[in-house]
Amino acid sequence: MGAKLIDGKAIAAEIRQALKVEIDQLRKQGIVPGLAVVLVGTDPASQTYVRSKQRACAEVGIRSEVKTLPPDVSQHDLVSLVDELNQDPQVHGILVQLPLPRHIDTDVIIRTIDPAKDVDGFHPINVGNLWAGSKEGFAPCTPAGIMELLRRTDIDPAGRNAVVIGRSNIVGKPMAALLLHKNATVTICHSHTRQLEEYCRQADILVVAIGRARFIKGEWIKPGATVIDVGMNRVDGVLCGDVDESARAVAGYITPVPGGVGPMTIAELLCNTVIAAKRIS
Repeated sequence: MGAKLIDGKAIAAEIRQALKVEIDQLRKQGIVPGLAVVLVGTDPASQTYVRSKQRACAEVGIRSEVKTLPPDVSQHDLVSLVDELNQDPQVHGILVQLPLPRHIDTDVIIRTIDPAKDVDGFHPINVGNLWAGSKEGFAPCTPAGIMELLRRTDIDPAGRNAVVIGRSNIVGKPMAALLLHKNATVTICHSHTRQLEEYCRQADILVVAIGRARFIKGEWIKPGATVIDVGMNRVDGVLCGDVDESARAVAGYITPVPGGVGPMTIAELLCNTVIAAKRIS
């Protein structure tokens, strides 16, 4: 039969529609959620991501602004801009598009963002809240979107073996924390993991975020497993994930690339911005 596709595009559309109704109600109360995006340089991928975020904000009624800075901007000037946005009452969410140029210390910039406006969920205070299981902070958008995909597909992580491939602060680590909070037994694998395929074969839920095109093969997948493919690679002009097409013949559920995790990341960014607006206002 093959795996059932988890349609992230459709689920994200449902979330945006619900947000639009909620934002209409907030506007009647004089609250207009606002998101500021800081874009440094002219990286084409970053520009594309920012445009997608702007369109999504416009669709649901979030006021968005993009602050574009040259690639040679000083760290001091970038910190100053973030400080200004921290003080702006019309800005409820701040997102600094990554990656930043090498001469800028990304950690310094992330720590400069007011944790109450850190809708990316990268500030150490929000990271701490996430691992502690507190609802006060923000979870990073991609892992939060994946959890929503699982929830809306009626896939309960409790008691299941979940394997996360990748240990980044953006996806891998927070993904492991969120799965733990839902009572999964979690293993984190990475570039130094030996016999990776053996860990994959044990996974009831496999989340792959390693940035290597079609790396995870179908024969590594446990029959009936849920496979979440976070990868976004371009091979010969075609977008593909980190999981090979052969996985579809083995998995029970799988996210497509594109149209799986990507739309959910932006949907969760919108959700976090609305939450921030309600908390701050």
